[in-house]
Amino acid sequence: MAAADGKAVVWGVLVGAAGVTLAVAWYQSRKSGWSRQTPARLCLSSNDDRVDSGVVMPSGQREVLERLGALIQSVSDLKEEVRALKRALPQLPDHVRDELQGGRRGAGPVAYKASPLQKSTPTRRRRAGGSGASTDVHSSEEAESEGGYMTALTDSEEEEVQQSKRKEHRVEVDELSALLERADALHSKEAVKAQALSELLQKKAEFDSKSQFLWRLTRAYADAHDAASSKEEKKSFAEKGMKVGEEAITLNPACSQSHQWYAIMCGLMSDYDSIQNKIKNGYLFKDHLDKAIELDPQNPLSYYLLGRWCYAVAQCTWIERKIAATLFGEPPSATVHDALQHFLKAEAICPKYSKLNYVFLAKCYRDLGQRQRSREMCEAASSLSSTTKEDDEAQKELDSVLQSL
Repeated sequence: MAAADGKAVVWGVLVGAAGVTLAVAWYQSRKSGWSRQTPARLCLSSNDDRVDSGVVMPSGQREVLERLGALIQSVSDLKEEVRALKRALPQLPDHVRDELQGGRRGAGPVAYKASPLQKSTPTRRRRAGGSGASTDVHSSEEAESEGGYMTALTDSEEEEVQQSKRKEHRVEVDELSALLERADALHSKEAVKAQALSELLQKKAEFDSKSQFLWRLTRAYADAHDAASSKEEKKSFAEKGMKVGEEAITLNPACSQSHQWYAIMCGLMSDYDSIQNKIKNGYLFKDHLDKAIELDPQNPLSYYLLGRWCYAVAQCTWIERKIAATLFGEPPSATVHDALQHFLKAEAICPKYSKLNYVFLAKCYRDLGQRQRSREMCEAASSLSSTTKEDDEAQKELDSVLQSL
């Protein structure tokens, strides 16, 4: 309660009490007049009501006097409570603060202490001059006041719990954001991109329920695969990355990056699987790239990868198509023209997207008999410097295409 509000309440109670006191004083003066005008007589009948002075009065007037006596006592009690309230109000903020701090420091159930108001305010346990029926019974106002105070403390504790949960959530979000930014920074640098895997694995138990963490972990496995030197290591990274990619898609099927990097892991696994699994992974590769493009149609990498798939399928031999038809009922179908459209889409979204994209554009134009356009794509590829292993691979492919023109 603010100090101004407390003072207003006190003054309001004082004014009300003064008004009641004036009313009682007026009635007492009238009562004295009535007593002088009422002749005293002996109580000859058992049906007459008596008062302590021996004056016999009608039963209605006696009841009024008894009620007024009780009212006078209540006003007296009220004055005492107002005085206690005035004494307790300056201490109330400190008391509430101590209660809240004590609740935070304590463990287990909190034993609430009485507030200064509850300590200092005398309790109206009986009515003056009334019957014993209401003796030792708290007034409804007191119960409501005490209950309201305890409820306020409970609400404060609940608010503290909610604030604590929100704070923990903010800390978790901040830590996850910092980790993801770190992983993205490492992926963008060829020399250190393989380090992202170890850093992400350290936090896997903490964030493995976050899809944005899992697809980056899948990407880190792909980077580690590319950096590994032995075939056994490459296969191990590909298998683990494919498993994590499945978890990412299961957790959030609407994440385009999860579908894209799972498709990449399927493509990597095809280098270590049987012919049957290679064909199966080829179908998975295509399906998840289509889903990634559906979810994010402005990602050039997805179009580049789909162009690679179409170009590879277009180069399949007759026997490879027959095996696919035997195993899966229908062989994959794509043409060089399909591949060309996907490579052009990647270039349209992000001009000078990559050296390899230009090389495959040159291959498509060459296969379609457009040699001049193929040479233009070779010149565009040559204008880009080689900064990654992928660029070194692109340069070798480019030399081969130039020799064929």
